[in-house]
Amino acid sequence: MPTKLLLTMSQTTHNPPDTSGLELLLFEIPQSFLLQLGTASTMAILVAQKATSETFIALGEASEELFRGERLPILDFPEPLKPQD
Repeated sequence: MPTKLLLTMSQTTHNPPDTSGLELLLFEIPQSFLLQLGTASTMAILVAQKATSETFIALGEASEELFRGERLPILDFPEPLKPQD
C-alpha cells in the first residue's frame, strides 16, 4: 500500500504561478532587469563613495598645508630681558 501512495504523490506536481517580475498596470518588469538596475546603482554608489572620500582626504591635506608653519609669516618677538646680577 505505501508504494501506491508514493507513486500518486510523485505524479502530482504543484506549479506555482509565474511571478517573475514586478507587475504594474499595463506592463510587467522582469526580475533580471530589476536585478541589473539594483546592481548598477549599488556599483555607482560605491564609486561615488570612493571619489568622495578621496576628495575629502585631499581637502584635509590642503587645509593642513594652509596652516603649516612654512606658509605663515615670521613674526618678530621681543627677546625676554635677562635679569642682571
